[in-house]
Amino acid sequence: MTNPVPMAEIWRGQLLESLHLGHAVVCDDSGQVVRSWGDPDAVIYPRSSAKMIQALPLITSGAAEKFGLTSEQLALACASHNGAEIHTSRVNSWLTQLGLTDSDFRCGPQLPNDIPARNGLIKTDTSPCQVHNNCSGKHAGFLTLAQHMGAGPEYVEMDHPVQQACLTAFEETTGQDSPCFGIDGCSAPNFATTLTGLARSMAWFASASDRSDRSSSAAQQLVAAMTTHPNLVAGETRACTNLMRAMDGKVAIKTGAEAVFIAIIPEKRLGVALKIVDGATRASECAIAAILVSLGVLDANHPETLKYMNTPIRSRRGIEAGIVRPATELLF
Repeated sequence: MTNPVPMAEIWRGQLLESLHLGHAVVCDDSGQVVRSWGDPDAVIYPRSSAKMIQALPLITSGAAEKFGLTSEQLALACASHNGAEIHTSRVNSWLTQLGLTDSDFRCGPQLPNDIPARNGLIKTDTSPCQVHNNCSGKHAGFLTLAQHMGAGPEYVEMDHPVQQACLTAFEETTGQDSPCFGIDGCSAPNFATTLTGLARSMAWFASASDRSDRSSSAAQQLVAAMTTHPNLVAGETRACTNLMRAMDGKVAIKTGAEAVFIAIIPEKRLGVALKIVDGATRASECAIAAILVSLGVLDANHPETLKYMNTPIRSRRGIEAGIVRPATELLF
């Protein structure tokens, strides 16, 4: 067991005020670790960073083709969206396409992260619906797969065919048996794996064009959907959207709750997975940006990069008071 290492530093004046520790792994297309920090065998829940794995059965089963799903819908199946109109209108249309309603979801309601959408609900004294849940796109994918399978409505149950299909895809792409599962914020099972397993899965996605099987074709479609529609994967102001735009659609990245982040880099056939042990999002965003810069796929001086890495901390009057910067261990 290797201890977590420094990944993000918060400096104020001349003092290191806070320090975030974590683990990270980079895997190549053979599934081998080419770089690691901390403990590559640390077992984690990938949370929403694994949504593209959960979306694989949607395509490999034939459900996506049967229902004529678009690349926008595939992007939403991988999304942790803001609940903005651009997201909810598309998910509602998807439900209509299935002949279903908001009540068929099992993700639970959530107040939108999108400020205009949130303000709109408050002004009209309207409660959020399940479609506002950041995972509603993933759940629309689950409902599509369940309908295609002729399976029952409780699609988040571990013994449901939808979740069994997700588990199979998860273990096949990580190359590991999942030791356990937890219940995610959207009530669906989330399967545990090691950082190496998660990075190996992302490298499998990154090298999908080298293979000709059905699963690899599905992986290519999902990566293309994410990189083509970064605004649907997260939304305005979000690191996933901003950094994918900064990389001109060449890299797919996805955050997960409790400071998990992944990257899929097809040009280099590399997969990245990281976890900040204290669950701080500011640290995971800084760390993934630093790793992407180090791998040569993100410009360190791009305005979007500077929102997360080497980012000034300002007082409420706008005075620069400190900086959020990556630990030197990440810069190689």
